[in-house]
Amino acid sequence: MVPGGPMLVEGPVEVHLEDGSVVTSDRFLVALCVCRRSRRFPFCDTSHRRRTL
Repeated sequence: MVPGGPMLVEGPVEVHLEDGSVVTSDRFLVALCVCRRSRRFPFCDTSHRRRTL
């Protein structure tokens, strides 16, 4: 886990989502979103870095 950021997982990975769908990544290191702000959920798009006013 990265404090305030994503969970880094050695790939390739297969993620089973709550709705029953499955997403995969064949990258050697995958950043999974834990803040749920990512537009590419379950993959991190660095949305955790944005600050809201």
